Amino acid sequence: MIIGIIGGNKCDKQIEKIAEEIGSEIAKRKHILLCGGMGGVMEAACRGAKKSGGLTIGILPGKTKDDANEYIDIPVITAMSHARNAIIVRTADIIIAIAGKYGTLSEIGLAKAIDKTVIGIKTWDIPGIIKVNSVKKIFEIIK
Repeated sequence: MIIGIIGGNKCDKQIEKIAEEIGSEIAKRKHILLCGGMGGVMEAACRGAKKSGGLTIGILPGKTKDDANEYIDIPVITAMSHARNAIIVRTADIIIAIAGKYGTLSEIGLAKAIDKTVIGIKTWDIPGIIKVNSVKKIFEIIK
């Protein structure tokens, strides 16, 4: 399964810890982590995945793979800025939203428009998101 991680390019230590734990759990379950390939939530989740032997894919907004965080195995260069969000949402089998601001909200909206499952932790409180308050709960939903 390809699991999309969406969240802010910047985050506090609490969100960073949650994202890293989620990334690690994705890898332990032999899933692939897909994200926007940049910093913050994305980097923390990828770091967790790599620590647990996982595979990471970054759908990058810019024109060079050098923009990817150091934990991305497969950088995909789009030169599409925020429009890359559609690629992330379409490619992932399920989306996990971790905190985030308007970019994350746009990804949630795109996902819900195509009836994709979105699990949220410490993120937007809007209809259609499966809200959880622990990493353990996420992986009770994702089998």
